[in-house]
Amino acid sequence: MPNAPGYIYAGVALITEDSEGGVFRRPTNGGDWVKLTNGLPPDTDVHAITLHPTQHGVVYLGTKQGPFVSTDHGDHWARMNFPFPGVQAWSILVNPSDPRRMYIGGAPVSIFRSDDAGETWRAMPDPGMPGRIVMPFPCRVMRLSAHPANPDILYATLEVDGVMRSLDGGETWEDTSADLLTMAERPHLTNHLRTTVKAEGMLDGHAVEVSAAAPDTVFMACRMGLFRSDDRGQHWEDMEIGRFSPLRYGRDVRVSPLDASVMYACLSPASRSRDGSLYRSDDGGRNWTRFDHTIQARATMMAVALHPRDPDQVFCASRVGQVFATLDGGKTWAEHMLPPTCLDVFCLAAG
Repeated sequence: MPNAPGYIYAGVALITEDSEGGVFRRPTNGGDWVKLTNGLPPDTDVHAITLHPTQHGVVYLGTKQGPFVSTDHGDHWARMNFPFPGVQAWSILVNPSDPRRMYIGGAPVSIFRSDDAGETWRAMPDPGMPGRIVMPFPCRVMRLSAHPANPDILYATLEVDGVMRSLDGGETWEDTSADLLTMAERPHLTNHLRTTVKAEGMLDGHAVEVSAAAPDTVFMACRMGLFRSDDRGQHWEDMEIGRFSPLRYGRDVRVSPLDASVMYACLSPASRSRDGSLYRSDDGGRNWTRFDHTIQARATMMAVALHPRDPDQVFCASRVGQVFATLDGGKTWAEHMLPPTCLDVFCLAAG
């Protein structure tokens, strides 16, 4: 469906008294940004935006103030019936093979599950991750992903403690980071910025993704690059993104919802930098090419969003509020700046 209508949503974190947080929306085919505030706390600190896979117009927000939902493309919001005060919602997953089953990943590390489309929630048992890194912020569940055919198989990546897996719908979890720790012994994968633990960079997970083209293969983006597992997270290998890009810091990785062999990754020099690019793979991550040839990102590339009905619509955002859009499969790009007070863009969604 060429140029399918819809919206692009941008989630912004609040970092200083002079900055602005919240969720912004604009039509994918043109128009101005609108800040969506009806029903949200002032300057909502947004870290995740998830669109319902089958119910058009249903949007979920993960915020430091908890999870919110809209049923009208963000015109009105309501706090979800989430009875866990103090939990920050950092990721929201609507299970693709069973959309009534939803998960929220929290900070401190915690998993919550709903079996009735978010009407009620229960806390899953403590995942029991070892807490190998103590950062200045609570460790958080940055991204959740599910097996495309088996709703009981889940993956979560943590900032900062590696990757964990559940084989029973979140009831129990196991640490699947052993190979990441081993790889951290290699000089080019050793990195520690805020601790003395040399595996800090390898455990600094930002995104995890599963492709229907190879449902037992898991992809993970972290500070040190892109990594893959071909056996449901038991073992990991370096995808060696440095063969294709001078930028290695991986912030986001997504599989096309329309072609499971197509992937996109946001790469940058570091968490806070003055550069960033969007890369694409057409063969399930084996080879990559730069996709955003005319983009001039002025900061770390933080997020990529793919339109669920039009493969030619791709969007990405830099940390400082640049949102880039192509409606023709990368032939041309346009830049749509968020307000200048948006200094910490975290997430995008399109649909």
